[in-house]
Amino acid sequence: MKSSLQIVSLAVGFLGCVTAFISLHSHWKESSDFGNVIVTSNIFENLWMSCAEDSTGIYDCWYFQSLLAMSGHVQASRALMIASIVLGTFGLVATLVGMQCSKIGGDNYILKGRTAALGGIFFILQGLCTMIAVSWYAFNITQEFFDPLYPGTKFELGQGLYIGWCSATLALLGGTCLLCSCSVTTKEKKLSYAYRGPTRGTAYTTSVTTTTPHPYDRNAYV
Repeated sequence: MKSSLQIVSLAVGFLGCVTAFISLHSHWKESSDFGNVIVTSNIFENLWMSCAEDSTGIYDCWYFQSLLAMSGHVQASRALMIASIVLGTFGLVATLVGMQCSKIGGDNYILKGRTAALGGIFFILQGLCTMIAVSWYAFNITQEFFDPLYPGTKFELGQGLYIGWCSATLALLGGTCLLCSCSVTTKEKKLSYAYRGPTRGTAYTTSVTTTTPHPYDRNAYV
């Protein structure tokens, strides 16, 4: 039971890491056509670059020149997403080492269980970093969109945000399953220590009894 749960957790955590990497290279926001009669170009942006597409389908992309010139939520989202990928990588390595069916790390199952639990914590931290980064970025998009006094271009949520939400959900689910597998292992150990059957030596000592005749017993006078 615990081995299959750990395998499922590893697969879900791996999908969370892959989708987090995909979300970095997807569009996090795109220009809105709401209220515009004539649309000459569309603008797509993520944490690293901005792309513009004209009406003929030709588009051009350029990377952001200065990190310090960007807004604060973009800088924070960058840092959180990089931390998310690093934590997800640590979670994958720790889970591979701590799995019961894995031969990596020897046969010390107590140490392997703690390593698997550490991998689950890494996955949960990855999911939290991704969730905070994506939700914070989406909050700023919606705040600018519904602000009637905002003078700049209004954007809508891009596909990278939805991929990021899926990545955060998968990472949190994988980490929770790993911690649950470690709790199952702990319960099984407690049950095994609680029940101890009779040993061979105690069985013989309790079954064999010796009696010494009393000197004034009835058989002594026969």
